[in-house]
This record gives sequence, C-alpha cells and structure tokens, in this order.
Amino acid sequence: MAIAEISTDDAIVAARPTRGSRFAWMRAFRHGGTLVGLIVTSFFIVLAIIGPYIAPYDPAAVSYDYLQPPSAAHWFGTTQTGQDVFSQVLEGARISVVVGVAAAVIAVFLSILVGITAGFLGGVTDDLLSMLANIFLVIPSLPLTVILIAYLPRSGSLGVTLVIAITGWAWGARVLRSQTLSLRRRDFVEAARATGERTSAIIFRDILPNQLAIIAASFLGTVTGAILAQAGIAFLGLADVTEYSWGTILYWAQTSNALLGGAWWWFVPAGLAIALLGTGLSLVNFGIDEFINPRLRLAGIGTRRAQRAMAKRPRVKKAPGTRVIRGAAAPFTQESSDVLLEVRGLRVEYGSEHASTVAVNDVSFSLRRGEVIGIAGESGSGKSTLAYAITRLHKPPASITAGQLLYTRADGTVVDVLGLSEEELRRFRWEELSIVFQSAMNALNPIMKIGEQIDDVLRAHRPDMPEADRKARVIELLDLVGIREDRVNAYPHELSGGMRQRAMIAIGLALDPEVIVMDEPTTALDVVIQRQIVEKIMELKDRLGFAVIFITHDLSLLIELSDTIAVMYAGRIVEIAEAQEFYRRPAHPYSRGLLGSFPTLGGERRELTGIPGSPPDLRALPSGCAFAPRCPLVQDRCRVAMPPLTKVAVEIGMRPTEARCVIYETSDSSERVVEAV
Repeated sequence: MAIAEISTDDAIVAARPTRGSRFAWMRAFRHGGTLVGLIVTSFFIVLAIIGPYIAPYDPAAVSYDYLQPPSAAHWFGTTQTGQDVFSQVLEGARISVVVGVAAAVIAVFLSILVGITAGFLGGVTDDLLSMLANIFLVIPSLPLTVILIAYLPRSGSLGVTLVIAITGWAWGARVLRSQTLSLRRRDFVEAARATGERTSAIIFRDILPNQLAIIAASFLGTVTGAILAQAGIAFLGLADVTEYSWGTILYWAQTSNALLGGAWWWFVPAGLAIALLGTGLSLVNFGIDEFINPRLRLAGIGTRRAQRAMAKRPRVKKAPGTRVIRGAAAPFTQESSDVLLEVRGLRVEYGSEHASTVAVNDVSFSLRRGEVIGIAGESGSGKSTLAYAITRLHKPPASITAGQLLYTRADGTVVDVLGLSEEELRRFRWEELSIVFQSAMNALNPIMKIGEQIDDVLRAHRPDMPEADRKARVIELLDLVGIREDRVNAYPHELSGGMRQRAMIAIGLALDPEVIVMDEPTTALDVVIQRQIVEKIMELKDRLGFAVIFITHDLSLLIELSDTIAVMYAGRIVEIAEAQEFYRRPAHPYSRGLLGSFPTLGGERRELTGIPGSPPDLRALPSGCAFAPRCPLVQDRCRVAMPPLTKVAVEIGMRPTEARCVIYETSDSSERVVEAV
C-alpha cells in the first residue's frame, strides 16, 4: 500500500509529542503554593500507606508512661493509659485518608452519573433526577448523616464512607447538570452529532472532558469534606471508636478531658494533621484549572522549549499515490443537469403545547454537482433552520412535517434523506453530506487539539483505517486548507479566526463528501480573512468537485461566490436566480431592497435605500404575501393569497429566474416589473 509504505513513518514523527508537551502536566504545579499543596498531600497519602508499618508501638498497647509529654521515646507523647500518640496518628492516617478518598470517589461518580445524564438527556429524565438531587440538598446533611449512621452501628469505616458519599453527591450533580445544559447546545456538540458520534461517545469525549476542571475541583473538595465529616462523626462517638482514625484520637482526648488537663500533645497532632491535609488539598486545587484549561498551558515551565521543538520537527514528505481524495470534476456550468440534491416542498415547524410555528415553508430547489447555491435573507428568514433540516440536525421542538430531500448517489441510486434510519443517517452524514458551522470557536471542542478533532471523524466513519493512515490523512487535510502541519497539535484558541474556520472546512472535507452545507462560515471575520476563506472554498470546490450550499447575510459575498442565489423571506424562497442575473436585474422587490442596502465600491454614488419596517413574526404572518406590509409595489391582491414561484423571462442560455410575486402572474408584466425594480 502506497500510503503505508511512504507516509507512515513520517506521519508518526510528525504526530509524536515533544518533550515539552509530554511533560505539560508539570505546568499545573508551577506556582509555589500548588507545589507545596502537592507535597503535603503526597506526604499524607504515603503516610496512609506505610504508617501502620513504621509505627514504633502498637497503638492499642498500654504502658506505665501515663500522660507523658513528647520525648525521644514517645515523639507525640502518651495518653492517660500510656498509649503512644505518634503510633495512633500513623495508624489513624490510613482510615482518615481512605474514608475521605473512597467517599469522594463514590460521591463524584454519583454526581457525574446524575448531573450529566440529567443535563444531556433532558425531559422527564432531567425532571426526575433533578428532583432527587433537590431532595438531598434540602435535607440538612448533619442530621441525615447522624440518622444513617445510627442505623449502621456495626458497619465501621465502610458504613461511614457510604453515608458520607450518599449525603455529599447532590451539590456536585447540580453544578454538573447546569454545565451540561450549557454544553449540549454548543456547536462542537452539534458537530459531533453531525459526524455520526453516538450519544455515549459524545458524553464521554465532548461533554465530560469539558467538565474535568469542575469534576477535579469537586473531587478534591469532597475529599476534604469527607475527611472532616469522618473526623466529626468519630469525634461525636458515632463511628466505631475502636478503629484508630484522627477523629477517634480526638474523641478519646475529649472524653478524657485532655484539654482541661493540659495534655495538648494528645489532640494537637491529630487536629494539625487534618488541617494540613485539608490545606494541601485546597492548594492542589489551585493548579487543576491550569492543567485542564489549554488556554493557560502555554505559560510557565517549558513553553519556549516546547515551541522550539515544534518548530524543528521534520515536515512530512508527500509522495504520489498517497491521496485518497477524489480527482477534480468538470467545472460547473448553468447548463449542467447532474442533479445531486433535490429539495421538494420542505416544511419545518417548531411545535409547542398550544400551537406550532412554521419556520421553513414549501421550500424547493435543486443542487447540481459542483454548484454553489447561496441562501440569503434577513435574520429569522429560515436560512439556518433550512441548513439544519437538510442535514437532519434539527432538534425538538423543530420537526420536518412535509417534503422530500432526494439525494443522488454516485451509482445513480436516489435516496430520500428524510426516510433514512438513525444508523443510515449516521453513515450518510460526512460521507455524502457534511456541514461547516458558523462561529468556528464554538464549533471546535476547546480542549481537543485540531488534529484530534479531524481524527475523530475518521475514527467514527473509518473504524478499520490504520492509525498511521489516519495521522497522514489529518496532515493532508490541514495542508489542503492551507494550515501548516506543525499546527496539528494546536488547540482552537491558539489559531486565528481564519485558521479555525479553515480547520472546520478540513473537518467537513475529511470523508470527501459530495455536498457541503456552510452556515455563515465567514461570520465575525474581517474582510481580508473573508476573502481568503472564499478563495480557499472556490479553489477546493473546483479541485474536488463537491457542491456547496452557502448561507450568509452578505449578498455581495454571495454574488461573487455563488452560481445560483435563493432569497428567503418568512420561511419561503421568494426568488431564485443565476447570481449575475440576480445582481443585474433582481426580480423580487425584497431582493431589490436587500441589494439597495449595500454600498458600491465603484460607479456613481447613490443613496442607500434599505427596506422599511421589520421582518414579520412567524407566529402571526399576514394574509397573502408576507412581504406585502413592507413592499413598495404592494397591490390589493398581494394581501389575498401567497403567489407561487413564477418564471421570469431572461436571456437565452441562462437559468430562468423564479420570483414569488403577483406582478408576474400576467404574461405582459415581466418587462414592466423588471423596469420597476
């Protein structure tokens, strides 16, 4: 295989982490306080492991050295029965730390299970799980703990661990649920759904990693709280006081009036150990966000060394025969008849308990191979809803209530996309049709490297593809959109807006789709970067032969980029025409108003007219033509019925313009209307 023989070694070299990235986790502890916290915490963990083995005495052994202060024989002094306090502290470290960590593990697991499940699934599941968490939140934890401990008098440390976990998970679940509700609406989660990722994969690869900082902080906080709770339970005598822990040491010191008797050495070491461990855990918590958040990883230890290593990394050599992208297609012309996607009478509604709102209504058009069709219109006209309907990424309460999406495969077979099952749709997306979302910073997963996100698409749809081939393909795709291969390990925030948008295009091209839906891909980019993105799209379209549905507010951009332009208003297409014909002679009054809103860079100066009024409320559309209240050419019959799309006479050899206006209903009105607009 050419790919395996030529590209494998170089791809592995290019993807191999540098020394700086391999030890990037050390940057989490570059602050002195965090490093101290790590040392203190590690010390007590080691003490919990080896403490019972290095204790100089049996902690339960009595002697005649009653209430002796610290000395060479007894470092922490003795109790009133001559027991060695130092040995008891060493023995007690194990139970205190183990109970704290075990309770935190169980509590955080329950928090993740309940919080993320409720937030991601929503609906009745969310209501029930949220109600359960609220019940535990409103019940005072201390009385609940005491009651549960009372019913488990002989359970020892295991019972205490379970009680602390059961009473301590609800707050973390609420926090994780609220974060999940925010994340599940992010574009990178929608992108994962579009690539065909299963729900479980989205949760574990997109939702869960983005909450690691919260989970880690919750875990450390729960460990601290559990250690304090165990000490408090033991101090009150509710735990098994025959098991040595720091809490039971304090319990026996209190019952023996050590404080009144001046035996400070009996209670100070255990209390100090609890305080030091809690402080250490809190200090470690300060470094968690820097380790999890890739925005903060560039600063600190090893940054310049890692950047120098990245710059020196060898470039991957390309060789003939390694491409897996299909060859260039013939340039698109208006005479092309190779229909790739046909949309017929598409209708999308947003339903509620009382009524439904039609966001896309009776939309029909044909997309031919290699064609760029631009969708224009004001905000709320239904452009993005149309894009999500074509890719079947709409979510409840949105639903497609009518129409067909007929896609013609390479072998000539025609399939209705609306009739595909979930598994068939998963294979269809990205293989045949992909989408490039607007706002690339939100569409890209912020904690995953660019190369990993492209690789995700390949793994989801090419599970048998060797890892080395995937790495080579990732580098090839980045090179295809003009991103250097040394950015394969960059995070989204390390790229400029234009590079992020190019990365999104690379993800869309990963599986060589025949159709790419681009939902305002140049939003929030300056005009120079917009020009670069448009040129790159045109270059790739001509090179690879795919078709594009390009959605934007920018008519000037559409006229330059598109072969055909469809204008939407109030959920309907009101005009569809060849781009140059649309620019020279817009047929619909709304199209004229849109063009009149853009200034010209050359020619005579003219006054910008715009469109008076505001877009209509889709919940209460006027009768007849929805544009009638704003139309300068309105007639009485405009308010009676919605006119159909009517062909307008154009030059021979050009695609006929279609407009939805009553003035085209008579054969002699076409010239008059064109002159009027």
